[in-house]
Amino acid sequence: MLVAMVNLYPEFFKRVDERPDELFYQEPRFVTHIDEGAQRAAYRWYSDLLPRGGHVLDLMSSYRSHLPGDLGQVVGLGLNQAELDANPSLSQGIVYDLNRQADLPFASSHFDGVVCTVSVQYMTRPDDTFKAVARVLKPGAPFAVTFSNRMFPTKAVLAWRASDDAAHIRLVKSYFENASLFGETETRFHTPENGDPLYSVIARKRNDLN
Repeated sequence: MLVAMVNLYPEFFKRVDERPDELFYQEPRFVTHIDEGAQRAAYRWYSDLLPRGGHVLDLMSSYRSHLPGDLGQVVGLGLNQAELDANPSLSQGIVYDLNRQADLPFASSHFDGVVCTVSVQYMTRPDDTFKAVARVLKPGAPFAVTFSNRMFPTKAVLAWRASDDAAHIRLVKSYFENASLFGETETRFHTPENGDPLYSVIARKRNDLN
C-alpha cells in the first residue's frame, strides 16, 4: 500500500495496458460506473458547488455526468463520441485524450467550474492536467475530482491500483498541491454500509491568478 504521495515518480503512472487509450475506449459503454446512491451524492455535491448558469467543463466525460440541470453550457471532453452524444448534461462533447495532449483546447479563465467524475485513476500526466485545468478556470472557480473504488484495472495507473480509498484521497490532494495553483482542498464523503463509496476532493483556483 502506498502511504506517502508527495513525490510522484514516473513509475507510479505506468499501466498494465499501455496501448493508446482510443483503442480501449473505441466501443461505447453505456453504463454509469457507480450505483444510484453514489450518483445521487455526486449530483448533490455538484448542485451545491457549481454556480447556476455557470459554464462548466466535464473532464474525462462519458455517458452520464451527474450534473444539475440549471447550469449554462456544459462541455464534455471524453474518448468516445457516441457516449458523449448520449449524455443529456452536455451542450457539446469533444473527443480529446488528456494523456496524449497536455493542455486543454480552451482559452484561459474560461470556465466557472470543472469536474472529473470516476476517471482520475486513468490520468497518466496529472501534474500537466491539473495545471491545464487551473489555466482554463476563472479565479476562485472550483475543480471537483470525484471517485469511487471502481476502475478498469488495466488502464488505471499503478499509484491507484496499489492504494486503498484513504490513499486515493491523499493522492488526489497531492495532485492539487503539486500544481501550486489551487487553494486549500476540501474532501466530501459518501460511505454507505451497502453500496459504492464516493469521495470528492475539491479546491478552487487561487484568486491571485489570471
